[in-house]
Amino acid sequence: MAIKVHDLCALLSVYDMPEAVRFYSELLGFEVVSRAPTYEVVGGVEHFHWCMLRNGASYLMLNTEYDTGERPAERPAAEPQRFGAWFFFGCEDLDGARRELEAAGVTCDGPKIAGYGFRTLSLRDPDGHGITLQHPVPK
Repeated sequence: MAIKVHDLCALLSVYDMPEAVRFYSELLGFEVVSRAPTYEVVGGVEHFHWCMLRNGASYLMLNTEYDTGERPAERPAAEPQRFGAWFFFGCEDLDGARRELEAAGVTCDGPKIAGYGFRTLSLRDPDGHGITLQHPVPK
């Protein structure tokens, strides 16, 4: 008999927490619902190691890749991955999303029609995690 599970919350490792929180909150509409205490303030920006984000029924946790004092000065090169973790979010206005993302300097692929009948717009977050915004094509 299978264990009854419910809900899903992914944990992503990030290099720069303030940058990641800005990306997910300002561009994708997530809000911080819980977070670790501030360990330092740099240029008026609070730095912390962990947070929980929510957008509707979607939850996402972010955790810094490095502990205090261990982070290298430059973001290490990402390992090439075909898929790795890839997140699919529903989004009705893909054209508007592309305009907003590109205005923020995010490179996008699409919108285009995927083989499974959805219109999609794909991109990567600042740490290289894959994101596809999608909406079913009306029949």
